[in-house]
Formats: sequence, structure tokens, C-alpha cells
Amino acid sequence: MRSSILTFSLLGGALAARPWLDEPDTGIDGVFGNMADGELVPLDGIVGLPDFQYAARKYMPLANYSYYRNGAAGEWSYRRNLESFSMYPFRPHMMRDITNVESTLSTTILGHNVSAPFFIAPCSRGAYGNPVEKEKGLIEAAASRGILYMAAFFADLTMEEIGELKAENQTIFRQVYLDRNDTATQEIFDKAKAAGATAIVYTVDSPANGVRHRAARFGVGSADSSYSYITWDEYDRLKTMTDLPIVIKGLQTVEDAQEAVRRGVDAIYLSNHGGRQTDGVRSPLEVAVEIHEQAPEVFGQVEVYADGGVRYGADVLKLLALGVRAVGLGRPFMFANVYGTRGVERAIDLLREELAWDAGNTGVASLRDVDPKILSPLPPVQWSPPVFGAW
Repeated sequence: MRSSILTFSLLGGALAARPWLDEPDTGIDGVFGNMADGELVPLDGIVGLPDFQYAARKYMPLANYSYYRNGAAGEWSYRRNLESFSMYPFRPHMMRDITNVESTLSTTILGHNVSAPFFIAPCSRGAYGNPVEKEKGLIEAAASRGILYMAAFFADLTMEEIGELKAENQTIFRQVYLDRNDTATQEIFDKAKAAGATAIVYTVDSPANGVRHRAARFGVGSADSSYSYITWDEYDRLKTMTDLPIVIKGLQTVEDAQEAVRRGVDAIYLSNHGGRQTDGVRSPLEVAVEIHEQAPEVFGQVEVYADGGVRYGADVLKLLALGVRAVGLGRPFMFANVYGTRGVERAIDLLREELAWDAGNTGVASLRDVDPKILSPLPPVQWSPPVFGAW
């Protein structure tokens, strides 16, 4: 499987153009298409995570929606994140007892018990989707459903406010962007720990500003526009400034994953910043495949997380099968947050349900034993670019 998957090329020659769609047609527009912009689709009309994006696009001001939705430059990385999952089909195994698969969704992340192998990834500006409650719905839903919440550095709630909303025994990690001001860095680390964060998520996939035309049009570009000093030696130095584990977020090659293992990194996080920083990069799924093919031992040496383009339980399952321990979702939960806590809870519930069903339908009796044998390699695929302007 390793040699054959590696030959797969997502961006083959284009055979035919097709519309560029933000989300699949679930029939939601046929039911709620007559609603005026600014109205919110009833929550019971949401049947899957893509529906939250449809609802948010109709409800949110265009500038606010564009901040969440935008990708880098021509948005090929954004689209590739979404579409790469369809290029690795399942090989379902039948005649298995999968009746207890729901009981196997729980796992641990850096030793913390969580109810499912997915989490709320760090996303900035919760007030763009929910001006009143900001990130409150994300925090409360993560607590009520028992999943990890990664608090974004540029959240609209302060870390102190997040700590006040944090439930007892809730697991929260703190995402950070850092410069070379040691006084400021120490304060960031200390505030995170005081607020109850149990890990630092060190963002390394945005060392420079992202080219975001869609967001720039509305003046809602990158929250962090500086050039950042991010090196392996700097990571080693940062480790001396806190006793919290530091997760490196944004690795995109097998070589960097191997270097992280050599450096004794606490956990690594495969991500391309949601396709928002550099256009033309591979999806985190493809990076996970590369690690599986060239250095599969990495998955046993360090906890590996991944995000990017995840919209279905099947997407989560494919990453888990490759060895990823937990999968992050950003935009879907931010779109769900327009409904507040109930919306984010529904998103979590839908994803849990899909993950269990998809595991059962592929013959996975326990998510703790899922392996790459449920995935099928493919030869090089012809990938048709979307037609710009088709929305």
C-alpha cells in the first residue's frame, strides 16, 4: 500500500471544469432557500456539518463570513483540503461484529480523557459569528460533550474569560503565536496555565502573512501579519519557559515529523492553517499518508493530530486509520457557533454519530483498532479545477 499510495497525485491534468461549490447539495436550499439573508435556518433543519456553512452564509454579514471562509490566493489549498478525502476510498470489510463500536469513541489526548477522537481546533474571532456570546458556545459545548477545546490566541474572549467559563475538569489547550519578546511570552504561558489550560499549541504554519484576497477585500485579513522567528532551537528554548507540554501545530512533511520526534516534542499537529496561508500545498491527509508510507513509526513515537477540510465522520475515520490520534475541525464549529452552545453541541453530536456509523459500515469494530487496511490506494487521478465565479 505504501509505495502505491505515494504515487498518487491529486493535481493531475484537468479533464473538465466544474462549479466551485462551498458545500454539497444536501437539499437544504430547496427547503430554506426562500429565507431572507440575515435569517437563521432552524437548528432542527441542520442534518450535517455542511449545512452549518449554508446557514452561516445566509445569516452572517458578508465581511464576517468571508473571514471564516477565506483561503490563500486562488484557494486551491482550501479546496484540496476538502477534496483529498474523496481520493482515498474505503475498502469495507463485512461480516464483522460492530454492535459496540459507539462505546469505543473515547480516547486520550496527552493523557486527558475525551469522549471522541476529534476536537474544536483553534479559530479566531468568535464574535464574527456570535457577537454576543463570542466563543462561549464553543467552550460550553466542548464541556457538555466531553471533547477537547483549543482556545485560539486571537479569540474575542480573553484567556481569563475563557478560564472563567471553563467547566471543572474540562480539557482546554491554549494556541499561541509568539515573537521574540521573552517577557510577553512568559506572560502568555503563565496566563494560560492560570486559566486552566493543560497544554500550549505552538503555531508554526504561519511564519508570514497569508495572501488572502477574499478577506482583504473586506479588511478582515490575517490576525497575525508579522514575520515570525520560528525554529527548532527556538522550540527547545521555549520548552524551558513552561512546564506545560507544547504541541507543534502546522507540520507538513515527514521530515519535520521525524525531526519533532528527535527533539522529543510532546505532540505534533498536521495542518496547513486551513489552506489560509500558502496556496498550492498538500492537504494534511496527504501529509499523514506520506508519514505512514515513509516513517510509520512516527505514529507510535508521538501523538499526532491533524485538521483541514474535515466535514464528515468518514473524513475523521480516514485520518484515524492512518495513525492520527485526534482530528481537529475549525470552520464547521465556527459556523455552528452562530447558534451558540446548542448549535455547537448539535455539530458534535452529528459528527459522533457519523463517525460511529461509518466505522461500522467499513467493518471497524473498535476505533481503537482501526488501521490503514480499510483504505484503498489509487493510481494518479485527473483533478478538474473549479470554474471561478460559480457560487
